[in-house]
Amino acid sequence: MKLRRAFYARPCLEVATALIGKYLVHRIGRRQLCGRIVETEAYIGQEDQACHARFGATKRARVLFGPPGHAYVFLIYGMYDCFNVVCEAEGRPAAVLVRAVEPGPGVEGKTDGPGKLCRAMHLSRAHNQLDLTTGHVWIEDRGEPAPRIAATPRIGVDYAGEWADKPWRLVDATSTRLSRKLSAAPG
Repeated sequence: MKLRRAFYARPCLEVATALIGKYLVHRIGRRQLCGRIVETEAYIGQEDQACHARFGATKRARVLFGPPGHAYVFLIYGMYDCFNVVCEAEGRPAAVLVRAVEPGPGVEGKTDGPGKLCRAMHLSRAHNQLDLTTGHVWIEDRGEPAPRIAATPRIGVDYAGEWADKPWRLVDATSTRLSRKLSAAPG
């Protein structure tokens, strides 16, 4: 079942957690690519120094302030697209980065990182602002049991000071397709 707007119109951390185990789907003509989401990161509000909204509603970040349930796709390092879903109430900028998926039928290539999954699933900035509740890219719930979820600090946001240490990276703790393995628990 395709997720409805109400799913995204919730606090960002709730959405980031609830997306684990859901399926990202991209229909290209008669072909359908899908992957089970196993890793996300939350970016919450203008105060979050790792969030693109920290500079306000710039041309790049304007979509973050829009209605929930839309795609935010941006370019990083001048070469990788990153797929996010806008969440929370309109006017409150927040998004969840989909960092990794377990590839399903039709998906070729690695999907254990945000740039890799965009390449493998043929997602690009052309999908920026796409409505995920009505478009040819969507996220669906297949009624599977919720996986065991672990939280860690986000990856690659060291510039964000204290915000870099927020445990806002959520992962399926049993997945082998994460962008970075979980550290072993001290024992």
